[in-house]
Amino acid sequence: MMTDGSAEPVSGGAGQECGVLREYVCPARDQMFLLPVSMREWIPEGHLAWFVLDLVAEIDTRALHRRPAGAPGRRPYQPEMMLALILYGYCCGVRFSRRLEAACWTDAAFRVICGGLEPDHATIARFVVDHERALEDLFVEGLRLCDAAGLVDLSVVALDGTKIAADASLARNRDAEWIRREVAKLMAVTGEQEPDAAEALPGLEGVAPSAGISLPSPRLGRLEAALAQIEAEDQAAAAEIARRAAAAGAAAEQGHLLRGRKPKDPREALARAEVDHQVATERLAEMQADAAAREAARERGERPTGLPRLRIARATAGLERAGAQLTAARKAVEDEPVAVRRANVTDPDSRIMSTKDGWVQGYNCQAIANPQQIVIACEVSQDANDVQQYEPMIGRLEENLTRAGIIDPVKLALADAGYWSEENATCDGPDRLIATLKDHKQRRVARELGHTDGPPPPDATESEQMEHLLRTPQGAAAYKQRSCLIKPIFGDRKHNRNTRRFRRRGLPAVRSEWAFINLAGNMLKLHQHRTSIA
Repeated sequence: MMTDGSAEPVSGGAGQECGVLREYVCPARDQMFLLPVSMREWIPEGHLAWFVLDLVAEIDTRALHRRPAGAPGRRPYQPEMMLALILYGYCCGVRFSRRLEAACWTDAAFRVICGGLEPDHATIARFVVDHERALEDLFVEGLRLCDAAGLVDLSVVALDGTKIAADASLARNRDAEWIRREVAKLMAVTGEQEPDAAEALPGLEGVAPSAGISLPSPRLGRLEAALAQIEAEDQAAAAEIARRAAAAGAAAEQGHLLRGRKPKDPREALARAEVDHQVATERLAEMQADAAAREAARERGERPTGLPRLRIARATAGLERAGAQLTAARKAVEDEPVAVRRANVTDPDSRIMSTKDGWVQGYNCQAIANPQQIVIACEVSQDANDVQQYEPMIGRLEENLTRAGIIDPVKLALADAGYWSEENATCDGPDRLIATLKDHKQRRVARELGHTDGPPPPDATESEQMEHLLRTPQGAAAYKQRSCLIKPIFGDRKHNRNTRRFRRRGLPAVRSEWAFINLAGNMLKLHQHRTSIA
């Protein structure tokens, strides 16, 4: 302890006195511990680290022990310890393996979880990769614990999605020709290095080399996956155009003109113009034949009926319009630039997504939350839009509830206008309120048209029925909960837990990570609940 023995007043600047010198408590870094140290004294009772350790002891971790017998290498760390380490890190927003390794050296809570052990970043990363599926399945285990605590309220649930960046750059999207050239180069390099690789492993004939040792191999696999994605998209687009052309041909055989918007694809627009021109030609031929029959009847002294001249004039004008549209469609196909499809060569499973901040290379992450903001279902999609995700997410919700042993049914599901379609409004599942317009437009329509009451009219369309329900006092009050249920979930994941980019690449890895992220969020809610009732 440092002190001033005289404790005399000390004069400050400008002749002012500062008073008696203070006594300071100084660190004794060279002092030896006189008694044994207990790790339980490093962090207080009720700390999140103790809760995570108790939590891991409650869940089923048998899948984490599945390891090939006699695997080479040193003895592995206890799976429960590794799970607690990663789960606590995710709860604190520390997800990367190198930061987890550093925390095991410097952070008291991490040292307590590891019991003084310091697993390196490669061991942590391999544990996540080797138990990818098992870590994803732990989401249901966490849901079972939340249900036991009374946090799984299914009176109303809200569905929404958010875009999260992949571990890939937006600038790494390449076309098929570039990918084929790179594949040829890597194949040549790999062929030259294969004899050297075989000579570099003497005496290890029975040990298969790791895919990460040879640098061209992982890159070659990603390039081939990107090329396969481009070819699959080309085949799907050609099949869709062929299907629509076949539907147009069937309509032409029945003599019907196609209705709806003009297709954006020039080839599809050409097929439609050809159908319209064919139908117009056949109609004019039929009317001319009918006019000839009427003229023959007139020569026989019979009195014809109808206005054949007016009908033939309209059909002739329609044929001229169809001919002009066919000529314009053929010119559009000739002038169309060659469509170049691209795929990301770093993460071929990722897609280009539109966000409020611009374009991002990532995934569409879906989640369903309840009034306690417990995520009860989550999934990752490659679709940029949400309209195709409603039925799969409801199916995933029912699957999770069944696996967790929760028998209570979902009473009401809420979704925004991104999920609206007649198929989603009429599919099997719980009662739902799906907005047909964006929120600000929905509120404006409610102000202009006013509130309604009672069931919708029996002759109303699906869209009109849903709008009627949303403008009832009960429907408006129920739908008002949607943003309060699901939006804070994404804010917590992205801002508080620093989850704006996935750590690993590939759709299976991203699905596992997204499920584990939501597991950590649910466990934080469970910790807050147990702390509040304690």
